[in-house]
Amino acid sequence: MSGLGELNHPGSPDRSGTPDPSGAPSGPGSSPGRSGVPFGPGSPDCPVVPSGPGSSPDRSGVPFGPGSAASFGAGGDRRWPGTDHGRLAGAGPAGGRTASAARRTSADPVKALMDRHRALCERAVDPLEIAAGLEAQGITDRTAAIRFRHRDVFSLAEEMYARTPRDGDARPSRRTAPPVPRARTAWVVPALLPGALCAAAVAGLRLTHGQPRLITAVAGVLAVFLATRAAVRRGPLATPGRKPTAGLPVWWLAGYALLGEGLLRTALAGGPDGPPNGTADGPWPVALAPFLALALACAPAAWTAHLFTTAARRRLTASRGLDDFAAAVRPLLLGAVALFLAALAALLAAAGAALGEPAAQPQALTLGALLLLARLLAVHGSARASSLVLSATALAQATALALLFAARLPGCGALAAPTEALVAAWGPAAVPTVTCGIGALTLLVHAARRLTKASAHARTEPAC
Repeated sequence: MSGLGELNHPGSPDRSGTPDPSGAPSGPGSSPGRSGVPFGPGSPDCPVVPSGPGSSPDRSGVPFGPGSAASFGAGGDRRWPGTDHGRLAGAGPAGGRTASAARRTSADPVKALMDRHRALCERAVDPLEIAAGLEAQGITDRTAAIRFRHRDVFSLAEEMYARTPRDGDARPSRRTAPPVPRARTAWVVPALLPGALCAAAVAGLRLTHGQPRLITAVAGVLAVFLATRAAVRRGPLATPGRKPTAGLPVWWLAGYALLGEGLLRTALAGGPDGPPNGTADGPWPVALAPFLALALACAPAAWTAHLFTTAARRRLTASRGLDDFAAAVRPLLLGAVALFLAALAALLAAAGAALGEPAAQPQALTLGALLLLARLLAVHGSARASSLVLSATALAQATALALLFAARLPGCGALAAPTEALVAAWGPAAVPTVTCGIGALTLLVHAARRLTKASAHARTEPAC
């Protein structure tokens, strides 16, 4: 380096402190380079470049040297012109922001989860709605612990709720309880109306004869239909958003409870010989006791659904995990079904005693359990499963009857073998008992999985 220091560069200062013609400071007051040599030829901060006629021009066409576009500025700017020093430093406008955002996302997985579920976080009125939404998307307590460093989904939802900006809304420091459905009286009257109208229709059938009885029967069926429809549109039995449910299968099942068993008996005996006359001893017997008991059971069904929903939402507030909530709600579901069946059994016994008919306990109890579970699932967002099971049950009953009549065709006698074997083993009540029992057990298993989820209970209560 000693030989390099003695090369004279045009306009460059020597070591004696001779001033540079370009005006750059030198000498004892100049800024030393990294090696302690003043800035200038020979210092590590200033590379030696050729100059003169044979030198290589820069971008501006001016040779390197004083006054060229590539020379260092007099203000101490040591950057070479035309070079994107920001990009060289890793601060590019696109790549830098992307890398920084990626680092923030990996360091804060909850923030990334909030970005994916921004709409859920913004519309939630309490942390439980966020917890239910996360659980509906498949995020479990294990996922919350491994990926998001939270002990369960509920604590993860609390942080997401607290970190969501809201206008003038104080964020709670702990999980707040959702509004529990209050016991209102607005749905009590619609729930009692089907039973009251059915009792009036049954009394009218007992007091009339001939054509007035037929008119009374048609008017009573229509009144019960409209009253039941009103009962399931308000209160605990109302479905969210007024979604359509399986109406035709339900009314087929109810009609079979009224007329089906009598038709099955007469079909096995070669009948029927005439239309039903509204009595239990006519050519086509009518079972009024189970139909009346099912109509009266609309009120216990609404009350049971209200108790189950209230208790489940309270367990949702007190639970600290999804498994904990499921374990607490499962006995509530079984208890609600048992409570309803006990009330229905009492109504069947009372209706049978009042009308002097058999109570038809097995078939009516299985049908009542099927209808209650289907309605509970529909209320809590699983109307599709209810519709499928109800439709399959109604189709099975219709098939059992259709096979008996199809067997009367020439050469088709074997078609009645399944129905005849079932009736011979357990009696005519076996058809509705077996079909409704299988449907009820199917819905009970599905309800034990679906209604024990937090997402099935964190929704706005229907208007009461």
